[in-house]
Amino acid sequence: MTQILRALLLAASARQVFASCAYGTFLQPRAEEGGEVKVGTFGYFGEKGPLNWAALDAANSACATGTRQSPINMVAGSFNMVPASELTIELPTFPEGTEFENLGTTIEVIAKGGKLAFAGKEFELQQFHFHLPSEHLDNGTSQAMEMHMVWQSANAEIAVIGVYIDVVKEGTPVARRQSPRERRQVKPAGGPTGVLEAIFSKVEEIKTPGTKTKTPPLALDEILTIIQSGAFQGYSGSLTTPPCSEGVNWHVATAKMAIMPSTFMRVRDIIGFNSRYAQNAPGLQNILQVASVATANAAAAAPAAAPAA
Repeated sequence: MTQILRALLLAASARQVFASCAYGTFLQPRAEEGGEVKVGTFGYFGEKGPLNWAALDAANSACATGTRQSPINMVAGSFNMVPASELTIELPTFPEGTEFENLGTTIEVIAKGGKLAFAGKEFELQQFHFHLPSEHLDNGTSQAMEMHMVWQSANAEIAVIGVYIDVVKEGTPVARRQSPRERRQVKPAGGPTGVLEAIFSKVEEIKTPGTKTKTPPLALDEILTIIQSGAFQGYSGSLTTPPCSEGVNWHVATAKMAIMPSTFMRVRDIIGFNSRYAQNAPGLQNILQVASVATANAAAAAPAAAPAA
């Protein structure tokens, strides 16, 4: 381990880091339903940002040393294409709405229930939250937003379905049905996704970190219809927030959802920027380790400063 990484880890404090992608799971359980909303102690800028996450808590060492970190640039060779038919997905309905909260690092909808099954494993939906702009890159291109649906199994495994969110004008026609070949590519969104518009209609009620409200009644079958119209880009990665734990089963949908420009602006004003930079391809050395070696080599090769006159 380089001296820079040692310094990061030695500087780590014992503070617990809340509000990650795993909030509400075994890794970071929520308080009882209706309890206090824990505000994240990490961030996306300066000393609290991704370059320094490993120094915020000793438990975050994987952020600086892990070799299967997320998000990544979704390019050929970095993922496996998974047909929608290989994933069994059932999403819950909330006829009376559900909790919608501001964690300081993201806004999150508590969505217990439903089922995700693949490769002989079953997971239950815990929550979904949003990043702006997208964390995963579509062949080098950032998307307006990304939704992460976080699932967990009975033995504490984590799976995440990532869905890109586009910005389209109200009244944009729904995209036509695509051929099997076209489903293997990330395709444009259709018109605004009604369930997202409903959720975000409440976003200004949680503009302050630590606050919560209730969504309108939610039927998530619209999301299911959209994501099952395409395929999924699967790979084994990590949480995209501290503690950056690896072994997360990722499935990034090739079908997008969408919101209207005015909705995007309201959400942007609440979330701000909350995306971790793209990591190295799965299996390669952590990008922070690569950078620290390069920095050390450059410093060693730099000519000594001339003495003052």
